[in-house]
Amino acid sequence: MTTQGSETTDLPPESPAARAGTPSGKTTAMTGPASAPTGSARPRWPRWPRWLDRRDLAAVLSFVALAFWVTIRLWGNPSHGLADNEMDQAFFEWMLAHGARVVTDLAYPFVSYQMNVPDGVNMMANTSVLAVSIPLTPVTLLFGPHVAFNVFLTGALIATPTAWYFILSRHVVSSRAAAWVGAVFSGFAPSMISHANGHPNIVSQFVVPLIIWRTLALRQPGRWLRNGVVLALLIVWQAFINLEILMMTAIGLAIFLAVVVLARREYRQHIRSFLAGLAVAAVISFGLLAYPLYVQFFGPQAYHGLPPYIRRYGADLGSFIAFSRESVAGSKRTAQGLAQNPTEENAFFGWPLAILVAALVLWLRRSIVAVGLAVVGVVFGLLSLGPQLTFNGRKLDVPSPWRLVVDVPVLNSAVPTRWALAIAPVVGLLLALGYDRADRIARRHPPDARQIRFATATVLAMALLPIAPTTLPTHELDPTPAFISSGAWREYAAGGRTVVTLPLPDGQYPDPIRWSAQTGHDMAIPRGYFLAPKNDPRRPYDRTALFSARIRPTSQFFDNIRRSGKVPMVTDKRRKDAITDLRYWRAGVVIVAPQKNARALVRGMTELTGRKPMVIGGVWVWDVRKLVPLTSARHAPR
Repeated sequence: MTTQGSETTDLPPESPAARAGTPSGKTTAMTGPASAPTGSARPRWPRWPRWLDRRDLAAVLSFVALAFWVTIRLWGNPSHGLADNEMDQAFFEWMLAHGARVVTDLAYPFVSYQMNVPDGVNMMANTSVLAVSIPLTPVTLLFGPHVAFNVFLTGALIATPTAWYFILSRHVVSSRAAAWVGAVFSGFAPSMISHANGHPNIVSQFVVPLIIWRTLALRQPGRWLRNGVVLALLIVWQAFINLEILMMTAIGLAIFLAVVVLARREYRQHIRSFLAGLAVAAVISFGLLAYPLYVQFFGPQAYHGLPPYIRRYGADLGSFIAFSRESVAGSKRTAQGLAQNPTEENAFFGWPLAILVAALVLWLRRSIVAVGLAVVGVVFGLLSLGPQLTFNGRKLDVPSPWRLVVDVPVLNSAVPTRWALAIAPVVGLLLALGYDRADRIARRHPPDARQIRFATATVLAMALLPIAPTTLPTHELDPTPAFISSGAWREYAAGGRTVVTLPLPDGQYPDPIRWSAQTGHDMAIPRGYFLAPKNDPRRPYDRTALFSARIRPTSQFFDNIRRSGKVPMVTDKRRKDAITDLRYWRAGVVIVAPQKNARALVRGMTELTGRKPMVIGGVWVWDVRKLVPLTSARHAPR
């Protein structure tokens, strides 16, 4: 083991940081001018913290600037939302409101019955982000869930590269510039910017470098207990942000460590300490997560496996050298047909960076760290291709590795293309290692140092500038009706009743989910946008997930009107189904907000109930409390 400053490094002895010792430029205990006269009465500036280099501050400020650049349209237009993924933004605003409700009302954190009434939503199976939503409670209560979402997303874009920077600069490389290059790519890679379109839980990867660091620290002799406890707490932290990222991190670490241990005998000398610490981490983290995971896999509305069409999402081979739409050199045209949607452009690295990474692996081939990273990247790349290989949109008749595990429990809940997302930090680490080696060569050859650094900067600029992030596209959201914002709905929802919106909320119509979030979940709604089992009475054993609840006759009736603008023939059966469904949803009031085909929706509801609506607070309103009297107590969480 070697030391960097006063801290023990956790990487193999051959790492650049271990060889370099304390990084150059580290501040010393001596501050202030050496020539200052003794006893001078001049006031002294506060000492700069020894642990924080001024270059560290510059690095963090650059991450802040980039994060606000990416999200500037959200901040500059408070009434705007993400143009490419309005539904997931509404979903996470609702999750942030749930976290605030957990704090203020001590609500049950793992299942909520305020959406999808009466069946509820399994929050653990729907990436509840409790580790973020609970700390953001003051922001949610003071400024609302819409602003809290912006804070969540922007904060994730700042925190992730910051965490990578400090781990890289303290434990991996000796050059601050090398650490910055690796961190800025890990935090702002095209795949990260793609997921910034509505997936702040996936962009929040700031715990990942900490988990990697503390996993490698398990090899420290005599500290297995302390290191195991710290690692367990980090695992639990990440589990309440995103379990999918945690699974990828664990598998990537396992592959990396297997390569390192099998390749070099000297790395096996502390295997007992490592295994002891790993056992401590496993026992503690499992003990803390056992109940939440039980709820996720066996609790109310637990599902087993994603829908088949999602499990077929794979990265196109052509996407690895293409430019994503949210990069400087990219556009919708460059990404056309290479990804399932704008939020899943996971494998877009651009051909200049692809060439550079291949060259780096060849150049660093004597470093077991670089070889281990390359193996992780190749394995994740193969897994990301999904069950059907494609190249530039054309299917290839070639066996895919993912076919072997597509139905394996837990893995069948992973989106295959997202394995390519995990390649981003691998590339970031390789870039940092390569830059650090070039920097050390420059220091050893002072006469050629300027040329070496110029060539290094030029190569990096050619590879990274084309994939630099652009600002996220936004559009104006439909305003919240006064009927909701004024609280007029509360009169109709007393006694555990719900507000039924037409059409009912789902991935195509997420506005009611935002409204429910704005009321702090006080306004309960049927259906919604979430993952839940099929609940098909004809196939009760099939727990495959659906996005939203099982379709009921009345929800289908209004979905058809929304799409076509035409009202189907209203029969006695449809009227009877409507009463049954409204009773099932515990309806107190039915509303139609201004939208496309609103008048057709109003006509459909009028013909179903035989009642004309009132116009209150900018929406059409049907008071259905007498029409569907409640016969049972409200479903409360267990």
